[in-house]
Amino acid sequence: MDNPEMQRFLQQEQQKAMMGEMVGKLTSVCWDKCITGTPGSKFSSGETTCLTNCAQRFLDMSVLIAKRFEMQ
Repeated sequence: MDNPEMQRFLQQEQQKAMMGEMVGKLTSVCWDKCITGTPGSKFSSGETTCLTNCAQRFLDMSVLIAKRFEMQ
């Protein structure tokens, strides 16, 4: 493919898809880990803390993995 604009567009779309996949995975993993039972109108403080920590660990690991692949 010789069109740089098209290549850029395809790369951006691929990045959007990967980001959407990562958000879906993060939501699924952290929800299953942190939410017990049926949530009410608000999360408990324990659930909120768990969700925050889980999301942060997930993002930290994603960055670490991405950096590892860049090194190879």
